[in-house]
Amino acid sequence: MIFKFYGGAREVGRSSIFMRDERSIMMDFGVKLDGKNEYPIEVPKIDAFILSHAHLDHSGYAPALYETSHAPTFGTRPTLELSTLLLEDSLSIARKEHFKPPFHRRQLNLFRNDFVPVNYNKAVTFGNYNITMSDAGHISGSAVTLIERQRAKENRRVVYTGDFKLEPQTLHRGAEVVKSDVLITEATYAGREHPDRNKEIARLIDEVEEVLGRGGNALIPVFAVGRAQEMLAILYQNGLAGSTYVDGMAREATKIVARNPKFIDNASTLTKAIEEAEFVQARERPSVMKGPSIILTTAGMLQGGPVLNYIHKLNANSKIFITGYQAEDTNGRSLVENGHISTEDGKVRIGTPVSVYDFSAHAGNSDLLKYVRESAPNTVICVHSDEECATAFVEEVKGEGFDAFAPEIGETIKLND
Repeated sequence: MIFKFYGGAREVGRSSIFMRDERSIMMDFGVKLDGKNEYPIEVPKIDAFILSHAHLDHSGYAPALYETSHAPTFGTRPTLELSTLLLEDSLSIARKEHFKPPFHRRQLNLFRNDFVPVNYNKAVTFGNYNITMSDAGHISGSAVTLIERQRAKENRRVVYTGDFKLEPQTLHRGAEVVKSDVLITEATYAGREHPDRNKEIARLIDEVEEVLGRGGNALIPVFAVGRAQEMLAILYQNGLAGSTYVDGMAREATKIVARNPKFIDNASTLTKAIEEAEFVQARERPSVMKGPSIILTTAGMLQGGPVLNYIHKLNANSKIFITGYQAEDTNGRSLVENGHISTEDGKVRIGTPVSVYDFSAHAGNSDLLKYVRESAPNTVICVHSDEECATAFVEEVKGEGFDAFAPEIGETIKLND
C-alpha cells in the first residue's frame, strides 16, 4: 500500500492524497487559496476519487482529474451540490478576470456526471473495497471516509478524516470516531485550542446588538459554504435573523444546505432563519445600509464578492466582524493586522472597527489527539497543517506510542502488509 502526497502536506490547502493498492484512489484534489492559487503538483491517473467535502481547498481542482481518468467520485449529496456551486463560480471568475481556468466545463460535467452520492454510514462497494462515509461535523455533507480492503485472510482499514470537528456546532453534532489501521488526519490546529464556543457566541451577539442599537451596520464576511449557515443559525437563535441580510454566494449555498436536512443538525433552525432573514440582490444593497442591519455576505477572506461593495460604505457606527481564519496574503489578514485592504486602486485604509472571533469548524489539539487515541491506528499520517504544527504534532503522537509521519509534498510512504 503506497501513499503519495500531491498537496496538503506540511501546508494548509490543495489537499490531495493518492493511495495505490489493488486500485489507485485519490482522496481530495483541491486548490491552495493564499493570494495566488496553487494546485496539486501532478494530475495522476486514478480508478476512483473520494471527495471529503465541498470547500475549494479540497474540491477546487477535482475536475482536472477527468483529463486523464474516467473514474467514479464518491461523496455525499450536499458535497456534490455545494462543490458544483463553487466550481462553477471558479469558471465564472476566470472568465470575468480573463485568465486561463484551471479546468474546462467539459471536465466539470464529467465530474458531476460520474459522482456517486452516498449516505452516512452506508457502505458502497468498489472492487475489493468497501467505502463508508460518516459525519465529520465540519460542514454540510463533510465526511470521514473509511476505505476497507476485503481479502480472504485479512483486511486493512484506511481512515481519511478530511476536515473534522468533534465538538458540536449549532448545525452539526460533531464527528464520529472511526477505528483504523492507517489514519490520515488533518491537523490544522495542532498545538492550539479553540476558545469556549458559547462564550464566543455571547460576545458576538453583545457586540452586534450594540452596533444595531447605535444605528450601525454589522458587516459579517463569511465563507459561503459552512460559516454562512452557522452564523445565520446563531443569529436566529438570538432573535437577530429578522435584522439580517444574506448576500453573495451564501444565498444559494444556504438553500442547498436547507434542502439536504439529514446532513445537518437542527435543520428546522436553519429553515426558520431563512424565513426571517432577507436574501438580497445587487440592486438592493443600497437599501440594506440605510438603517441598522446585519449583513452576512461573501467573501470570508475579503478577496472579492459583495463584501468589498459594502465595506467602503459603512457608516461611522458600524463594525466588521471577522469570524474565521484569514490566510496569509489575503485582504482579511491585512485588515486584521494592518487596517487596510488591497483593491485595483492600491491599498485602502479601512477606518471601521474590527472584531475577531474563533468559530472554527476544525478540531483543536486535544480533540485531534482524542481522535487518534480512539481510532487506535497502527500508523498515523498527518496532513493539512503547516510544517511547524505538523512536525510537532507527529512528535506528540509518537510520544503516545503511535507510528506517525508528517510527509512532504511529493513524498511517498510505503506500508507493508
